[in-house]
Amino acid sequence: MLSFNKKAESIKLLLLDVDGVLTDGGIYYSEHGENLKRFNTLDGQGLKFLMESGVQPVVISGRSSEALKTRLSDLGFTEVFLGVHNKVEVAEQLMKRLGHDWRVVASMGDDWPDLPMLLKARLSFAPANAHQEVRKNVDIVTQCLSGQGAVREVCDIILKANGFYEVFLKKYVNEFE
Repeated sequence: MLSFNKKAESIKLLLLDVDGVLTDGGIYYSEHGENLKRFNTLDGQGLKFLMESGVQPVVISGRSSEALKTRLSDLGFTEVFLGVHNKVEVAEQLMKRLGHDWRVVASMGDDWPDLPMLLKARLSFAPANAHQEVRKNVDIVTQCLSGQGAVREVCDIILKANGFYEVFLKKYVNEFE
């Protein structure tokens, strides 16, 4: 069996759920019924590094909101699928269009609707506070909670396996030397 590091070396796509992965899973409503979400800047920075390294993050979520659309646009996401019922079907259509297959896919989810996608991916992740059945069925459970750096942890694993982590870090460290 391949090590997690070896699996991470071939990743070209990172498929992400949103609620319970990029957010803490809470759904907040304003007094006007507006849906609000809280995102973590560590996750955002990790996703930007991932894009810069050539790995494409993709959101496939069962829900949709204006807050989410704004955040993903701010981060530079080019592949976003919202209000999705069958995540595997959408993922496979995307992979066909991009010329990829499951051997170059990592996926992160937190609940049962994510399991089919997680089980097909070469490398699968769940936040520390994901549902127990999801945690039992993924390759790596992050130390961080959802919406609190769990996605950054995944990005760092992929960046390290592909030799980009130290390259990006040196840019910031050398800036002050």
